[in-house]
Amino acid sequence: MVKGTRFAATVWSAVALSTVLGVSRHRHAAEPTPPHRQTVPAVIWHFDSLAPGRPPAGFVFGRTGGGRVGRWIVQSAPDAPSPPNVLAQVDSDRTDGSVSVRCKPVSGRVDRACGVVFRYQDENNYYLSRANALEDNVRFYYVKNGRRIQLANWTGKVTSGVWHELRVDFQADHAEVYWDGTKRIDVHDHTFSGPGRVGVWTKADSYTLFDDLTARPRGP
Repeated sequence: MVKGTRFAATVWSAVALSTVLGVSRHRHAAEPTPPHRQTVPAVIWHFDSLAPGRPPAGFVFGRTGGGRVGRWIVQSAPDAPSPPNVLAQVDSDRTDGSVSVRCKPVSGRVDRACGVVFRYQDENNYYLSRANALEDNVRFYYVKNGRRIQLANWTGKVTSGVWHELRVDFQADHAEVYWDGTKRIDVHDHTFSGPGRVGVWTKADSYTLFDDLTARPRGP
């Protein structure tokens, strides 16, 4: 089986990647909802007003490496953190801030991954943090010219069939990765310093559900 990274992405910009990926073309793609009473407003994609069974409006899709582009659709999920819909992979952020997503790794024999990307330049250049339920770990990478380089790793339980939260806070060359609210990775890297997009990511045959993709710029 040829492995590829798949993604879906939209514009603060949100991107969905799967080692197949999707990038949104519109600022309000998939009807993001700004939370109330935020000094620095976040942008959240709930996917709830979209028709199930179709790709989310305003996202574009692609892949890093070999294989075919993944199939990203809106899907009903009764246990979604913000019901009724989630974004499922079934087959530009500002320079500093945070990106988080609720995700449920459902199945996959080769990979069972959920991830977030930030400072996304194109399908071959971005930062990535991902959790893998087959390997029971969370890792941090940069992808440059299509080559994925691991910078940090945390080994711990990543449960299949359960909703989790993956969050990355980033400022300048510093990134902190949180898994279910606990900081697991603290890393410094200078590969990408400028603004880009944010999004979600899976790999190979991962069947993963996503909800509440949140992009939050760092306040002054």
